[in-house]
Amino acid sequence: MGALTILILIVVASVAGLLWPPLLGRAMLRPYLIARGNGYWRLLSSGFVHADIAHLAFNLITFYSFGFALERAIGTTRFVALYFCGLLVSGIGTCIKHRDEPNYASLGASGAILAVLFASIVYFPHNRLLILPLPIPIPAPLFALIYLAFSYYSSRNPKDRINHDAHIAGALTGVAFVALTDPHAFEGLLNYFRS
Repeated sequence: MGALTILILIVVASVAGLLWPPLLGRAMLRPYLIARGNGYWRLLSSGFVHADIAHLAFNLITFYSFGFALERAIGTTRFVALYFCGLLVSGIGTCIKHRDEPNYASLGASGAILAVLFASIVYFPHNRLLILPLPIPIPAPLFALIYLAFSYYSSRNPKDRINHDAHIAGALTGVAFVALTDPHAFEGLLNYFRS
């Protein structure tokens, strides 16, 4: 299983969930249930379904843009481990924060995909990212800092239904995963900041 298999699983599960809403409901992360010992499998299943086509498309574009190059750089085994670490850590963080909210539910691959994106930034710090609608490419490390600041602000001032805490947890998991499995990868990032 590599990036292509994960991509296919996300598409198949998401389309199935969108076409058959009861499947979507069963796959969603429900921290209240998990905190009471039910539905641990939702920590994984929730990362393969999406709320709508736009949510799915945004995550697929991000995954496609960074996942395959990262898999080539670190190998399939480490890539899959990174992906599932991002998925689980972001889900567990969500469960801790929302454990006493019976109506709270979350879904989407964003935590895992942000782990991939931020690990990619460590490995390829000279990449530039284009953030729509801005037509100006932004250096990847600068994007990382802006994104984390935005997510932190948004998580403290919620005005949408986006799980910003899962994004932060996924991003930090990606960086921590690289630090634990390949600390020398940070040399390129440090050299980027020195130049």
